Amino acid sequence: MGVAYSVGEVDHLYTFFVQWSPEIYTKGNKKHHHADYPQKRQKRYLVVEKNKATVINKLLSNPTNPPANNWEIITVKDPKRRLSLCSSEDSEVEEPEYQEEDDNAPVLGNHSLLLDDHHLKRLAAHLPARTQGHPWQLVYSTAMHGSSLKTLYRNMSGLDSPVLLVIKDMHKKVFGAFSSDPFRVSKYCYGTGETFLFSFNPDFQAYRWSGENSYFVSGNVESLQIGGGGGGFGLWLDADLYHGSSFSCPTFHNASLSSQEDFIVQDLEVWTVQN
Repeated sequence: MGVAYSVGEVDHLYTFFVQWSPEIYTKGNKKHHHADYPQKRQKRYLVVEKNKATVINKLLSNPTNPPANNWEIITVKDPKRRLSLCSSEDSEVEEPEYQEEDDNAPVLGNHSLLLDDHHLKRLAAHLPARTQGHPWQLVYSTAMHGSSLKTLYRNMSGLDSPVLLVIKDMHKKVFGAFSSDPFRVSKYCYGTGETFLFSFNPDFQAYRWSGENSYFVSGNVESLQIGGGGGGFGLWLDADLYHGSSFSCPTFHNASLSSQEDFIVQDLEVWTVQN
């Protein structure tokens, strides 16, 4: 967040402005020359880096004669906030324009048959910070690699990065899971609380870890399971990546991700972030 000092506090920074505005304040005369100001006072901003705030605070602790009351000192971290403070009517210097950005939206390095901009924007707010700013690469796709859980595992061997599983079923519903760890065969559950389920069915919904158990991900050659501890898995896929199911589970307190608890996979993709 940016740091802004109020006009009242800035009044104590006279000595600073002696060097900043010599046309108004002279070294040998601390008296304020009103004649040097234009008739309409313009609001000015002194932009400083956040690590300079300590220096400013020291200056504020040593009050001197009050200068003009139209100064404010801020640090700039969010350009949009600075532009909201410095309106075109009040600012002396024209600020550069900034384009609206899709905040932290994933950037795909390959074409996706399942994810569009709408999906990516909605997922962005739920992806962990460590994935932001890195491109996502396609690791596995049924359209490219066929429908085989063994191939999915094989394509992820050697990976040490989170993965995004996306499914479209025969009813055109899109849903899936983010896993903190790549999928692999394991005798025990693995993963962390970053793991979550999601669904666009039809509105976007993310189901984050409830904290009740740690049954995040488990896998064998027969099936892949995500979430559990109840009567069924949050997301389950068979060895052919053809049949799947989604039940409410204690791990995520999720609703069924598809329109039906049992579904048929039409397409499936797995993406990983490249750090």
